Amino acid sequence: MNAMLLLTTSGALVFLTSYPTITDAALLERLQRKGIGKFISFEIPIELVRQRYGGHFAVVAQTLDEVNGLRMLDLDGQRAFKLFRFDELQGPIVQDGAAAELMAVA
Repeated sequence: MNAMLLLTTSGALVFLTSYPTITDAALLERLQRKGIGKFISFEIPIELVRQRYGGHFAVVAQTLDEVNGLRMLDLDGQRAFKLFRFDELQGPIVQDGAAAELMAVA
């Protein structure tokens, strides 16, 4: 299980995933289908996420599929920014899906 903080065009969010990395092609496709094609991502150590979210983490993690799972943990970007310091995060990884779409159209 991995935890990610995404900075997207509509704000920050935290999610749990069973995909191995944020750069996994299937995960990128799944995020794109949800309208998240352009983002900056940071991996968050799972134990830190478990500690900061407590019971809410346990509930969401219980419903995460072991294969190809993706569950939103926090859609409140302000709360996510308050819970985690940048020095606790790994990354960033930049995904510019919107630019790729524009190039394909041109």
